[in-house]
Amino acid sequence: MAIQPANRISEVKEYYFSKKLREIDEMRQQGIQVINLGIGNPDRPPHPEVLKELNKASSEKGNHGYQSYIGIPELRNAFASWYRQYFEVALDPAKEVLPLMGSKEGIMHISMAFLNKDDKVLVPNPGYPTYASVSKLVEAEMVTYDLEEELNWQPDFEKLEKLDLSKVKLMWVNYPNMPTGANATLELFEKLVAFGKKHNILICNDNPYSFILNDNPLSIFRIEGAKDTCIELNSLSKSHNMAGWRVGMVASNPEFIQYILRVKSNMDSGMFKPLQLAAAKALGLKKSWYDEVNKEYYQRRELVWKIMDMLDCKYDKNQSGMFIWARIPEQTESAERLSDQILKHAHVFITPGSIFGQKGQRYIRISLCSTQDVLKESIEKIKQNLLLK
Repeated sequence: MAIQPANRISEVKEYYFSKKLREIDEMRQQGIQVINLGIGNPDRPPHPEVLKELNKASSEKGNHGYQSYIGIPELRNAFASWYRQYFEVALDPAKEVLPLMGSKEGIMHISMAFLNKDDKVLVPNPGYPTYASVSKLVEAEMVTYDLEEELNWQPDFEKLEKLDLSKVKLMWVNYPNMPTGANATLELFEKLVAFGKKHNILICNDNPYSFILNDNPLSIFRIEGAKDTCIELNSLSKSHNMAGWRVGMVASNPEFIQYILRVKSNMDSGMFKPLQLAAAKALGLKKSWYDEVNKEYYQRRELVWKIMDMLDCKYDKNQSGMFIWARIPEQTESAERLSDQILKHAHVFITPGSIFGQKGQRYIRISLCSTQDVLKESIEKIKQNLLLK
């Protein structure tokens, strides 16, 4: 009898982008030059001082051994200072901050730390697919809640209150939102904190897009008493062009942090110290760094708007984050069909919104992580090879 995988594996499909990248790679092997506008992978380097710190720290002999599971004090202090300066939030670096190897891993850590089999989890629709896949991996029961464009992609609390919340233990929220680009407000965070306290639900805000095309970074911890019922994830991937470095963090009250640490300490052996020192350097950069990063994104966004206009899509120009989310024309059959047509005829890949849930079926998403020249080339390819067909 063949060895069978765990049941949880049967509930989780291969990540959409993993499959699509394989398809794109096959096209390229056939000599087709494909432009990928689908993935939010920052294409520019970190600040030169960050690279200089990494090089310097990597040359020191004592920095190559195992490190503490809780991260070095320099990094924890840097995260706390970053939150104090930009989010106006006080965090105890010794007890309320835990560095992670990327915030995506934190989604698994949190789920393993708090969810038992058959516990219920509120997952946004549309939303980041990892919330759903991780919930399935830990054998929790996923309960989707709809985000509607008419409500600026915020939860409908009246509908939430009508659900059976008796077994709901955790709720994923993500603002600035991915994939829609909708931003948070203090009023929204107040409602989320009150909802969590009322129903004894852990509110987890995934917050990696705070600094991209956003002049007002917000943390859910701005709300009084939020630490009692909330956890927040953050990351240097987008804000500091350090996606491949895998440096993130989770913040909450000391008790919750200890629960997460019990999982984390059994899954890794600490982060490479030079990475931590370089990350601390990145967190101490002046506001001019974020302004410089966003200056380029503003210019790219204008070009992506042109693509959306060519495709007759509708979009909100006040979106934050490194994507543009747009509604496809009513006469278009589906976002998947439109994406496939653009890939087949123009050799440009654009993400269909359906991968983020049923509520994304009439939307597409384009990443801002390509140079202006590549975006201009994409415009020409679509104009010549798709719109004429």
